[in-house]
Amino acid sequence: MMIHFTVEERHLADSEGRPVVQPDAVTFHSFAAESVDEAVRLYIRRDEAEVIGNVLKFPGFQAVATVRKPGGVYTLQFTPASHG
Repeated sequence: MMIHFTVEERHLADSEGRPVVQPDAVTFHSFAAESVDEAVRLYIRRDEAEVIGNVLKFPGFQAVATVRKPGGVYTLQFTPASHG
């Protein structure tokens, strides 16, 4: 069963380690995956990101992860997308 996820990507720090405070520091993405683990893997593969620390999983197919990409450090929140 495929689950549609919305991923909130928040840019925390640039590649120099400076905090990012622009209003456009938050973007949203969509993924279809069979689990939240697969959604995290798809995101990481697509953006060539590296997970920093542990992926925190919560009930209801939700997760939070921190990743490093060429543009800096980002936090990701994975939540099932509602269809209605």
